[in-house]
Amino acid sequence: MTIQKYAVNQYSVQALLTWVQTGAIAIPEIQRPFVWSATQVRDLIDSLYTGYPVGYLIAWKNPHVRLKDGSISEGKRILIDGQQRVTALMSALLGMSVINKDYRKVNITIAFNPIEQRFEVTNPAIRKDKQWLPNITDVLSPDVKMLRLVKEYCEQNEGTDQDEIYESIELLRGIVNNHIGLIELDSDLDIEAVTEIFIRINSKGTVLSQADFVMSKIAANDVYGGNLLRKCIDYFCHLAIAPEFYEQIKESDTEFANTDYFSKMSWLRKENDDLYDPPSYTDMLRVAFMSEFQRAKLGDLVALLSGGRNFETREYEETIAEQSFRTLEKGIMRFMNETDFKRFLMIIRSAGFIETSMIRSRNALNVAYTLYLTMRNQNECANDIESCVRRWFVMSLLTGHYSGSAESTMNFDIKQINECGAKAYLRDLEEAELSDAFWDAGLPQAMNTSVATSPYFYAYLAAQVHANDKGFLSKDITVHDLITHRGDIHHLFPRSYLKKHDLTKGKYNQIANYVMMQSEINIAVGDQAPKDYFTQILEQCVAGQAAYGGITSLNEMKANFAAHCIPEGIETMDVSDYEDFLYMRRRLIADKIRHYYQNI
Repeated sequence: MTIQKYAVNQYSVQALLTWVQTGAIAIPEIQRPFVWSATQVRDLIDSLYTGYPVGYLIAWKNPHVRLKDGSISEGKRILIDGQQRVTALMSALLGMSVINKDYRKVNITIAFNPIEQRFEVTNPAIRKDKQWLPNITDVLSPDVKMLRLVKEYCEQNEGTDQDEIYESIELLRGIVNNHIGLIELDSDLDIEAVTEIFIRINSKGTVLSQADFVMSKIAANDVYGGNLLRKCIDYFCHLAIAPEFYEQIKESDTEFANTDYFSKMSWLRKENDDLYDPPSYTDMLRVAFMSEFQRAKLGDLVALLSGGRNFETREYEETIAEQSFRTLEKGIMRFMNETDFKRFLMIIRSAGFIETSMIRSRNALNVAYTLYLTMRNQNECANDIESCVRRWFVMSLLTGHYSGSAESTMNFDIKQINECGAKAYLRDLEEAELSDAFWDAGLPQAMNTSVATSPYFYAYLAAQVHANDKGFLSKDITVHDLITHRGDIHHLFPRSYLKKHDLTKGKYNQIANYVMMQSEINIAVGDQAPKDYFTQILEQCVAGQAAYGGITSLNEMKANFAAHCIPEGIETMDVSDYEDFLYMRRRLIADKIRHYYQNI
């Protein structure tokens, strides 16, 4: 027999708003400020007024928690779907301000025309028009005197019928008695089940991540400062994008501005580094959880913040929740630490990854930061930390280490790092995944791709940055300069040349055909065959007259060719040699990446 894990009930608008006001139901912002437009709020009120359905809300019950005195604390409901609708109702009906997508407090005021029974967003013209009641919040106030309101309205609008106006306004006041469906999910449902139910019920099929549920649990807890912790995570992520947001927090949220959280993140007000692109609340939670709890599955964090579960008593316990909040807070504070954050990014940059576009795996970045924090906590020497973090990060990208069951892989890695030590475990991974077979065959084969965002191509560019290589045919401009200033990715066998010989996009856009070069050199090459323009390049070293770039020394030119993994004999190649060229260059690039990896 199937046991139903949820209940579907109808509650009045008034009951739902009362629950929100008293804290019986929590509305976690889950990194989602109020994004509805004022006209959407108007339409919601109009739907209630006309008796139309406005969809279901979905709430997840927090588990009952055993308190220190042995009593049971009944868990509050957490709203996981319907935040925008409930916030709209609170704003329009109760007059509460909301935080908009720009993180500013605003009021959304809805006006009502009793004659036409129509709603509009209040504006200066409506405020001057006597046919409109400019703010329905005033009409819904329990202190309003209906007879006086109707009388004054009719006196200002000659020819109106008092009974009709009374009926219109009374119908407006009655919308708080309209019912909205609430699907209440049991507390013992796991995240996967809750997510599946949410997707099946929600008409938009929006996917909620496990980090969303963690944020829900954090925001719903007002005993251990969950709301402030949620704000901390939210504000840090936004400050990383918009440093100017600092002054706004300082002015509009004085309570938070007086916390240690705000002090800890204050360095962001002068920071413009976007290598982390910027951190999301998922990144912060994952790194904090991995570094402090030595686990990676965010579903476990949801359980711990709920009070864990004592499998002997089969009850959730307050002490587990309390300790989990304290430990998570410590992890978040460490994530935000200016010194650690900047040193970590410095290490990633020192590996040649200087632009966020070069980092194709956020999981690789998060685990690398976790590794850095873990080794720092274990008092490892600075040189070992830098070398280990660099190699771990590059290894993760080259092998697609987190491309499969990422969370399970991260969970296993974190346990091994803490049990075996980072250096020993990394050596084991390198032996298993970066053998000679990988460098000699696996990596060259993997580079048989036309995907320009391939991690192998970015690892190659990182190797060039690390070696301080000059751009292709450039005398002074480095690959670093070309990446940061948006230089051209050029085809060694020009694209237009290969297209004229009927090669497809998947063929002429092979990453082994790419090279970083200045745009003016790219233009000069045009659509010539390599045998034509490479012959001219070599001739300019003899004549001393530069036609392509600024190099006129043969030794310098050969060094430039080597830095860009140009196969020998390219000055004799045409379209018939293209496949051989790709094969040779893939192997040369793999050799360069191997040398780079072994020396970072």
